[in-house]
Amino acid sequence: MTGAERRLRVGVVFGGRSGEHEVSLLSAASVMAALDPAAYEVVPIGIAKDGRWLAGPAALEHLRREARLPASGAMKALAAANGRHDPTAVHEVGLLPDPSRHGVLAVQPAGGLMPVAAGSGFAGLDVVFPVLHGPFGEDGTIQGLLELAGLPYVGAGVLGSALGMDKIAMKDVFRANGLPVVRYLAVARSAFEAAPDGVLRQIQSELGLPYFVKPANLGSSVGITKVRQAGDLARAIRIAAHYDRRIIVEEAAPNAREIECSVLGNDDPVASVPGEVIPSREFYDYAAKYIDEDSTLVIPADLPPAVAAAVRQIAIRAFRSVDCSGMARVDFFVGRDDHRITLNELNTIPGFTTISMYPKLWQASGLSYERLLQRLIELAIERHSDRQRSATTYAPEDEPVSDGGGGE
Repeated sequence: MTGAERRLRVGVVFGGRSGEHEVSLLSAASVMAALDPAAYEVVPIGIAKDGRWLAGPAALEHLRREARLPASGAMKALAAANGRHDPTAVHEVGLLPDPSRHGVLAVQPAGGLMPVAAGSGFAGLDVVFPVLHGPFGEDGTIQGLLELAGLPYVGAGVLGSALGMDKIAMKDVFRANGLPVVRYLAVARSAFEAAPDGVLRQIQSELGLPYFVKPANLGSSVGITKVRQAGDLARAIRIAAHYDRRIIVEEAAPNAREIECSVLGNDDPVASVPGEVIPSREFYDYAAKYIDEDSTLVIPADLPPAVAAAVRQIAIRAFRSVDCSGMARVDFFVGRDDHRITLNELNTIPGFTTISMYPKLWQASGLSYERLLQRLIELAIERHSDRQRSATTYAPEDEPVSDGGGGE
């Protein structure tokens, strides 16, 4: 970068109104600490659990204290770098797209709509990096807001985000595209509450034990139960229903290893080497991922070359099937004996903590954490530029000339 080039202003959005709020804070701290200050001006934008938007250098520390979350190494480093700021001194704002100013977000304090002023924290953002996990962040909602605001942003668009969040819709798309998935059933919370016995009978008649019962729209293994006995099924559904109105019940892949693969790109995505998760618990639940840190990540996974190549190929097919862009971590089960590959799910905003698989897989594939963040920002700007080519008004004179399809 020459002295004449300015730094890109990157709005990093974190927190959010989901059960993965704390995980988002950990991921965002790692991202912000790793963005090169010579190339990027980081603008922290936090969303509290009650929906408040907080701007300013102390936003992350403020939300961490609200959540009573122990400070990670990255959080301590950021707090030290921002030591001159009172951790409670954050600017509370509302956020709306401002149609009168391209690429700018409008600040709405309690008193009503106010134009964005220079230095407000939202003026002139070049790109937004959502580091939000779960509903109201990974599901297309904030992506839609950013589309309305005309801002480039990292990761999948509205469609890819929505499909990547909803495990039922995602698996429906995977199955329609001929990708290998386990047998599963969708359960509506209202249907279970109205006729629980009927729902239980249907599951037991169509699926074989053991089951995994999951909220359809949540990640980080929140609300997931492995059911080994039919008598435990109702409780597992109630746990999942605590988090979502849609529940998915899946057959467990028998005697399988947990394999993950990272995908990066837009229209021409590439896949990393696969890695294996050896959970510290029976399966890779929330505690195994983020709390006890005793789970083992084996990178690259010890797989026959043909199986590893097939995992990478299916990961790219899954990425394309949901119209994903930017990034995704694709999770698989691979049989220990027969090497049978089963596609589990795709995560459009995977974890970015120091122990997260997505960046570790790219590091093993030759792409450092810092370069990965840079590439994701480049992809966001590239996709935004491509979308700007699409017409938004009908102009007959711009229609391509056609011979009517009749040939000679």
